[in-house]
Amino acid sequence: MPEENNSEILISENGDLATVIEQAPLKPALQKYYLRYLFLPFLFLTVTLLSGLRLSDPDSAFIFHRPSLLCLILAAILSLLFFRAGLIDFQGWFSEHFPINKNIANGSVLITAFAAATQVFNSLIPEKGLPFWIVSFCFIWTLWNYLFTEFNTIKLMRSLAGLFGLAFAAKYILLANLTAPANESWLRSMIEDPAKNAFTYFLDLPSYSAGTGFIQFFVLIFFLLGLYLLPNSTVEKPLNEVRER
Repeated sequence: MPEENNSEILISENGDLATVIEQAPLKPALQKYYLRYLFLPFLFLTVTLLSGLRLSDPDSAFIFHRPSLLCLILAAILSLLFFRAGLIDFQGWFSEHFPINKNIANGSVLITAFAAATQVFNSLIPEKGLPFWIVSFCFIWTLWNYLFTEFNTIKLMRSLAGLFGLAFAAKYILLANLTAPANESWLRSMIEDPAKNAFTYFLDLPSYSAGTGFIQFFVLIFFLLGLYLLPNSTVEKPLNEVRER
């Protein structure tokens, strides 16, 4: 049961200084633990599972696309960027002063975040062909330059949201509209829309159902929400907050 707030007012001898000591309720602390160790891993695991999901065209069958080694490298660079920009404080997540179970729990949360980051790159980078190398190069070049740029947390989140949003639009709006439908014959598609067929052939673009874009849109939103809710540190503040007046 949560305890009620207790306050105590202490007045100094000269009567000019008063100190208020308030005991924080336990309920917000429990909510913080639920958010950190239950909701965030669930959110990141959901991103991890759904990011590799594709719906084939035209029957919308489930296809799971595994991430490439490049996605793992990009996720590692992004993790370094999180530590460098202060989004995650290493000393605030791992410490010899923490109990061993807390260090393990914190490590589990960050592992799920790393897995989600790997799969997000798998979602945003085209599966094969020339677009795969172009988008991958853009990601590597941008993240590498971010490592040598002074960032605060808010600026980093805005930059990542813009970068991921641009990659999403390039893959699921631009390239998806350049792909010829899979249910049409080669001769019919060449007669009705030769440009689409030419792009599909030369760029080696796979054909997926439109539902794939909707799924990956919410996956990207969930990942950015998880990063926003991820605390900078897990160091607990004292229950008694002292304020001087």
